[in-house]
Amino acid sequence: MRKAALLSILCILFSCSRSDDAGRNPFLIDVGFQATINTNLPLYSNLNFPGNFVVVPNIGIRGVVVYNLGNSQLFAYELSDPNHPLTPCSTLTIQGITASCPCTDDINEYSIITGQPTSGGGIYGLKAYRASRNGNIITISN
Repeated sequence: MRKAALLSILCILFSCSRSDDAGRNPFLIDVGFQATINTNLPLYSNLNFPGNFVVVPNIGIRGVVVYNLGNSQLFAYELSDPNHPLTPCSTLTIQGITASCPCTDDINEYSIITGQPTSGGGIYGLKAYRASRNGNIITISN
């Protein structure tokens, strides 16, 4: 009886499949980076005030948008549309708190506060990066 129960448990365990790619975005690659920005510089000074954002080019895949919700809450997201193959038009544009894909074959829009889709047929949210502040220095990494 114990052997039958053990055999049943083993069959159940080995019949379950595991996918390491479950939930992984097929359009965006993982790139390793760490960048620092100084909010004393005029280019990044908007991040000293809650409710503002700055686009930081040349990091991540196609750049990063950093949003200051409050001085202790920063959000950083990849500027590539997570629901679109990487093409010349798939770099998101920012207006207010909305990131939009300018490609004519979709109408994906995302919140740069939550990273979630707000319109369009997208199933993936924006790719989030770590953002932390230490004085006037903001560090962005993945």
